[in-house]
Amino acid sequence: MAKNTSEMSRQEWLWNRKSGIGGSDSSTILGFNAWKSPFELYIDKTSEEVQEIDNEAIHWGNVLEDVVAEEFTRRTGKKVRRRNQTFRHPDYDFMIANIDRDVVGENALLECKTTNAFNSDAWEGEHIPPAYICQLQHYMAVLDYEKAYIAVLIGGQKFVWKEVDRDDEFIELMIEQEKHFWEEHVLKEIPPEIDGTKSASELLNKMYPEDNGETIMLKSDDAEMLIEAIESIKSEVKEKQSLQKEYENKLKMMVGDAQTGVTPRFEIKLKTVKSNRLDSKSLRKELPDIAEKYTNQSTSRRLTIKQIEQEAI
Repeated sequence: MAKNTSEMSRQEWLWNRKSGIGGSDSSTILGFNAWKSPFELYIDKTSEEVQEIDNEAIHWGNVLEDVVAEEFTRRTGKKVRRRNQTFRHPDYDFMIANIDRDVVGENALLECKTTNAFNSDAWEGEHIPPAYICQLQHYMAVLDYEKAYIAVLIGGQKFVWKEVDRDDEFIELMIEQEKHFWEEHVLKEIPPEIDGTKSASELLNKMYPEDNGETIMLKSDDAEMLIEAIESIKSEVKEKQSLQKEYENKLKMMVGDAQTGVTPRFEIKLKTVKSNRLDSKSLRKELPDIAEKYTNQSTSRRLTIKQIEQEAI
């Protein structure tokens, strides 16, 4: 089944994406997306709001999609066509796909990408970033295609394209994970466990930007288990940081007042670095109006843990 998207507004198209798991969602569920956590994906799929990420990379990726597709055709001789449709897997209705292009005369699709020059190494030789492998295999599963092509413009001046065969074993495992996420979390409205990713932390800051001044009773066993784990990790980190500083000081002693020390395997630099720092304390004291004018206020919530003293019985 396929739903035409050519006449949808941007908001309608975004709502349509919330109706299932798309190709770009698959890497998050499988743990290959460094920028988005399963917890954040769950919020995206279950919230009553549509949030659109609008940045330069996404904008130019959309603008240059036609350029990448045309260059793929020029270099390979393969013709491609747009498919303004949302496809659904015939057996797993929660699996959806919005592909960039079909490859004419082949049971295959084309995905167009752009990236900056710093990511060039990720495309060397036969390498393809794992998140895109998940996306392509998801699309092939939904459309029952036997292969996919991916073309990427790197840094605006390097073009590569690669062919990816369908991997039924990978697809079977992927469907199992996506099915679990959709049925056990999205449909049951049970969020997956929060994790330590940057995106999860940022999302929590957005969800709970300020405290309401109240005090609540937490589930003691769960909360205290986490607190004990945190304190244990803090102790280990502090010990390792102290050990690291000791080793660094011993190296500095070896280098002395030289700028560079070398071993057969390493080069150690101990250069003099001068930096200018604003004395904000003196500025606030001597020129309070100017200090206030150029001070930006930000809101965040700091987690602190304090042991409650128990009264003697």
